[in-house]
Amino acid sequence: MMSPELLSILRCPKCKGVLTQEQAELACTSCKLLFSVEDGIPNMLVEDARPLVANEAR
Repeated sequence: MMSPELLSILRCPKCKGVLTQEQAELACTSCKLLFSVEDGIPNMLVEDARPLVANEAR
């Protein structure tokens, strides 16, 4: 789980939108992208992001 302080300052690298915690990933609902978090470190590379599918959002 990402700390609320860190989550409050992280933004989507593509659109600069707000990110939300979705299980072990960070989601941008504006861009419809999921960014992985490995060992507490978010991978914020757009080219590594996965598409956010509607049924994955919780």
